[in-house]
Formats: sequence, structure tokens, C-alpha cells
Amino acid sequence: MNWKDKVILVTGGTGSFGKAFSKIMLDEYQPAKLIIFSRDELKQHEMRVAGFDYPNLRYFIGDVRDLERLKRAVQGVDIVVHAAALKQVPACEYNPMEAIKTNILGSSNVVDAALDTGVKRVLALSTDKAVNPVNLYGATKLAAEKLIVQSNSYAGGKEPRLSCVRYGNVVGSRGSVVPVFLRQRKSGVVTITDDRMTRFWLSLEKGVRFVVRSIEQMKGGEVFVPKIPSMNVIDLAKAIAPNAEIKNIGIRPGEKLHEMLISRDESRSTVELDDMFVVQPLDAFWFGGSWPEQGTPVKDGFRYSSAENTEWLSVAEIREIVAPFEDAYAQGKLT
Repeated sequence: MNWKDKVILVTGGTGSFGKAFSKIMLDEYQPAKLIIFSRDELKQHEMRVAGFDYPNLRYFIGDVRDLERLKRAVQGVDIVVHAAALKQVPACEYNPMEAIKTNILGSSNVVDAALDTGVKRVLALSTDKAVNPVNLYGATKLAAEKLIVQSNSYAGGKEPRLSCVRYGNVVGSRGSVVPVFLRQRKSGVVTITDDRMTRFWLSLEKGVRFVVRSIEQMKGGEVFVPKIPSMNVIDLAKAIAPNAEIKNIGIRPGEKLHEMLISRDESRSTVELDDMFVVQPLDAFWFGGSWPEQGTPVKDGFRYSSAENTEWLSVAEIREIVAPFEDAYAQGKLT
């Protein structure tokens, strides 16, 4: 793909992913134009004064809940990266309709805007919490995935093509437990909800590069899942606060012991490649289904769980990964 002639719009572009995606895209790929679409003028201002003031960068105030504003924003856009979401589990539980309006209806608006304005590709960001969801956030992201994937039927195998990426927790992103542990270690006590808990973990840069690669490879209808390591949450606490007492406070409502990126039911349509899995839509007339030629179909009954992963991070490896965030926290840049 020649990125230099592409116009890209990122919904939720002032978030941690949006900023990382924008920097890598602008520094390395030099698209014709990159548009930050978000609803917070202060965050856009802060992003601009922090150095995001490239000549091919634009800022567009708007909300994915507003279809007409989205349609105006995506005029002349080739690629939409849909990252806007309400993602705090407790906030979504307490404000369920707000989560539905942003995560589900907002995704529907992204689809409608893309269908009506000539967008070529839409890639939406999903989460491991969308697999067998136990909280409203996960349920809304599952619904958003289904909306994105099945909306290819409206395009009839033509443009736009719409796909998703699905990955686990991102180190140091908004809502990450890393700054929480950094704050708590001052008191000498770090709280975790259960010492058996495991999570998939991914760096922000790797997440961005996986999204770029998925955009380049997508045919429309896939859910792309990277192969990423697991960690024990108690090891994360030990890495950040080795001298602190670790206190179990019990699992919160809507929280799982272990996360899953691919369910057993999805294994029937999943293909494994060297460094990722591709979940293909079932019984879709518009989907070519050529991924088995590039990889290997997984065995029926396979599942990709954080507790059953083959790759694990040690305490030392975790400590190395969180070191930059400790520096950022010390400088007041991570809260």
C-alpha cells in the first residue's frame, strides 16, 4: 500500500492509541492527510502543543454519536481507524446507555458514514473483553465487532471493506493498572483483585504496528488477533512494587480471572499465521475466504486464553517493559 497518497481519519484520535498511531504514521508513512476526530477541544489543543502540529495533520471536533458530523468529517477520506470508545468497565456498568450510544450506535454511524461517502477501508479496534463478555463494555464491543464485520454485506463485496483488530491490555494506556500500582507503592500496599488473575499484554507501539499491518492486509470481514504474551497480575505488582505488601481485595463486578482472544466456537473459522490469527466470518457471500492459503486452520475446539498461552512474561521482563512508564510517572506525564 502506498500510504503517501492516502487520507486517514482516526476516531478517538486524542486517546493513547490515537496519539501513538498518529506519530508513527506521520513520522514513518507520511500520508497525504491525517485527521484527528474527537469530541474534546482541550485534548486536541494539548496534543497540538505537545508537538502534533504537522502540516498534513488536521483536527476535527465531533462525536461518533453524531452521524451528520461524521459524514462531513470523512469526505475525501480513504481509511478510517475507529478507536473511539467508552472503555472503563465500572463507568460503562454505571452508565449503560452512554456505553451503548458510543460503542454500538457510534460504530453504526461510522459504518453508515463510510458507506455513504466513498471511504475505502474501515478498521475498528476491539478487545479481548468482547469474547464471551461478562460486562457491558465487553458486550458493547462484541456488538460493535458484529456490526463492523457484517456491514460488509451492505457494500456487497465492494468498498468500503470493514474489519476489526482484537487484542489485550495495552501497557500504560488510558485505564491501565500500571499508574495505579505506581501510586499505590508509595503507601507500601498494592491491591490486586485476585492473585490467580492473568491478562494478555501488548505495548502501544506493537498495537499500532499491528493495526497498520492489518489495514494493509485486510480484505473485509476479518477479525485480526495478534499473538501476544500473557502475564500474571501478581507478577506485575511485584515488578512495579517489589517491596510492597500485595493485598487481595476480591474480583470486581464485570471482571474475569482470565481473558480470551479467540473462543472455541470461533476456532471453526480461524486461521493461524506465524504471528497472528485471523478469524473469518462464517457463511458470508461477500467474503473470499482465502486466508487458509496463507496459514493453517486451527484445530476445532482451540481457544486462545490468557491462562493457556504458550508465551509468558517474567517479572524481569515486565519490569523492563514498565520502566519507561515509571519515568513518565515520575515526571508527572502519567497519571
